[in-house]
Amino acid sequence: MTGASGGLGSALACHYAAPGIHITLWGRNEDRLARTASLCEAKGATTSVRAFGLTDHDRALSLLGEADAARPLDLVILNAGVSDIRPEGAVTERVEAVWEAALVNYAIPVALATEAASFMAGRRRGRIALIGSVAAHHDLPFATAYCSSKAGLARFSTCLHAAMTPSDVGVTLIEPSYIDTAMSRRLDGARPFLVTPEDAARRIARAIGRGQAVLVFPAVFLLLKFVSALMPRRIAHRLLRMARVKQNAR
Repeated sequence: MTGASGGLGSALACHYAAPGIHITLWGRNEDRLARTASLCEAKGATTSVRAFGLTDHDRALSLLGEADAARPLDLVILNAGVSDIRPEGAVTERVEAVWEAALVNYAIPVALATEAASFMAGRRRGRIALIGSVAAHHDLPFATAYCSSKAGLARFSTCLHAAMTPSDVGVTLIEPSYIDTAMSRRLDGARPFLVTPEDAARRIARAIGRGQAVLVFPAVFLLLKFVSALMPRRIAHRLLRMARVKQNAR
């Protein structure tokens, strides 16, 4: 699991932790990873911990191969993500933030999912879950990199689902709205329909277990997805440009 040092990643790891289960935890924060590992082990699971930044493409693929060789992967959850918005008063987002979003939210998860799918297809079993966002369906002018990277991830996930179904490998795209994590707490403003990481983890696990191709939650955002698709773009953009969203420093 990537992003295991974050709130949702930790909740997902703890949800799946049980005797006889081994969980490989990847994340950037070594202390939070250790805490998640301890929580999982208290529930009877065994763990492996790797603290590193997901922008290290070569290391990520190498560690994935090592993990599968040690214990064939049954479930891969690609949860890591970064979020940034246009600085107040700026015309565009920071180029560095755009590059990081492209790597962490799209390029690296796509590469890892492809590699994991190749392992699983040979065994004709396994499941892959990719954590996207409802933002993929909206042209948020203050978060162009985040929205576009999640939109790319969404299309990749549904394409991979189509490709892997004949090989009995499940692929699930998860598109949540606001989850009460450090990432969403950086936003200075309302977070409607906020869900806890534990509630989100339960919903995600159910969708993965059912082999669901796409999960959007809370359900009201599924309606908003269709409304956005039907609304004339010039009107949608005019409304979205009126939004005033600020973000606190990391």
